Amino acid sequence: MTGSRENSAGSRENSAGSVEGIYVATNSKDSVQQVQSAELEAGKGIKGDRYHSNSSAALADGKEPKQNQVTLISREELELFLANNNAELGYGDFRRNIVCSGIDLNALVGKEFRLGSALCRGFELCEPCSFLKATVHSAVLPELVHKGGLRAVILEDGMVDTGSKITL
Repeated sequence: MTGSRENSAGSRENSAGSVEGIYVATNSKDSVQQVQSAELEAGKGIKGDRYHSNSSAALADGKEPKQNQVTLISREELELFLANNNAELGYGDFRRNIVCSGIDLNALVGKEFRLGSALCRGFELCEPCSFLKATVHSAVLPELVHKGGLRAVILEDGMVDTGSKITL
């Protein structure tokens, strides 16, 4: 499998993943739009995305921004979900910023990684919510728990493009 290898104990070990798609939404309830590249700003998020706007507003008010500056989800988990539910949905419907492949996102919690040229740190799992259940599919909550992706903070500015690597 691309992006992983087995160590001597037989467990999977991350090496690199790839960005399959980049999605942004101006406001929290807006439809997401796919873009080919994006600028990630440290402490804020993807320029033009709702998380960046929210972080900028918090900083302007003298508050600490939230730790959900960018969200990632696995293409493999999305494909499995779509197949299991005979659903015809787009990757953007799941409302995560970055769709990636070949990397175990759960293993990135608490770790620093490069997303394109930006340096990020995994903060927590990005569990599915009732909004996704209501707007995407009723099976989102039971089937994507612990598989719904990763929330990350951006530590250093950078660019990400479709096809960029994700590396530890």
